Amino acid sequence: MKVHHLNCGTMRPYTTPVIVCHVLLVETDNGLVLVDTGYGTQDCLDPKRVGPTRHLFNPVLSKGETALRHIEELGFTREDVRHIVVTHFDMDHIGGISDFPDAQIHATSAEIEGAVRNPSFRERTRFRAAQWAHGPKIVEHSPDGEKWRGFAAAKELTEIAPGIVLISLPGHTRGHACIAVDAGHRWVLHCGDAFYAEGTLDGRSPVPRPIQIIEPLLAFDRKKVADNHARLTELYQRQEPDLLMVCAHDASLFDHAKETA
Repeated sequence: MKVHHLNCGTMRPYTTPVIVCHVLLVETDNGLVLVDTGYGTQDCLDPKRVGPTRHLFNPVLSKGETALRHIEELGFTREDVRHIVVTHFDMDHIGGISDFPDAQIHATSAEIEGAVRNPSFRERTRFRAAQWAHGPKIVEHSPDGEKWRGFAAAKELTEIAPGIVLISLPGHTRGHACIAVDAGHRWVLHCGDAFYAEGTLDGRSPVPRPIQIIEPLLAFDRKKVADNHARLTELYQRQEPDLLMVCAHDASLFDHAKETA
C-alpha cells in the first residue's frame, strides 16, 4: 500500500517549537484510508468549533492544509476516502471527518464511550461534539487477543484492507489507539498522542519544557501514559529496520517520514 504523509494542521503554541498534525493517507485496493484527519474545512471557517484550546495551541487553520485539499491536489476526490481510522477524538485529530461524510469512522469502543456515548465531565469539556454533529458512520472496535510486535491488544482491520492494524494504547484518552500500516518496504506505526516528541523515546533529543508540562495535564490516565512511554521506548530503541515510528505532532519526525516515504 502506498502511504502519503500529510500535515493537516500547523500549530504554533506559545514558547514551544512549531508542531504539526501528522496524518497518513493510504492507497488501498478498497479506496483511500485516512489515519486521523487533523483540522477540517469547517474548523477553518469557524475557529470557535475547535474550542478554547485554540488560544493555547494557536493553530493556523488553513484550508490549504486540510486533508481534503491535500487529497484533491493528489488527484482524488472526497468520495475516494472510504475509511478513516482515528487514534482518538481530540479536536486536532478528527476535525476533518466532516469533510468526508460518506466515510466510515473507525475507533476503539472505549474511545466512543468516553467521547460520544457516556463522557465524564472532563471528557465533555475536552471533546468537541460539533465535529461529529453531521452523524458519521462510526465503527467500533475492541482490539484484544492478537499481538503486534509486543502489543497484546491489537486487531487487523481486514474489512478495510490487510496490513492496517489498530492497537489499543489508552492513557492519553480513555480509548486512545496507535495504528500500524504496512507500506510494503516498511511498517509505519502512527502513535497518535501516545508521545509528543522524539526525545521522549530516544533519550537524547531535548523535550521542550512546555510539552513536559502539557502532556501529563492532558492525560486521561497519567500512569498509563508513563507505561506507554516505556513500551514505545523499548520498541524504538530496537531500531527495527522495517519499522518507522511517528507521532502526531513532532515536526522533525514528520519531515523524516515524508523524505523517506
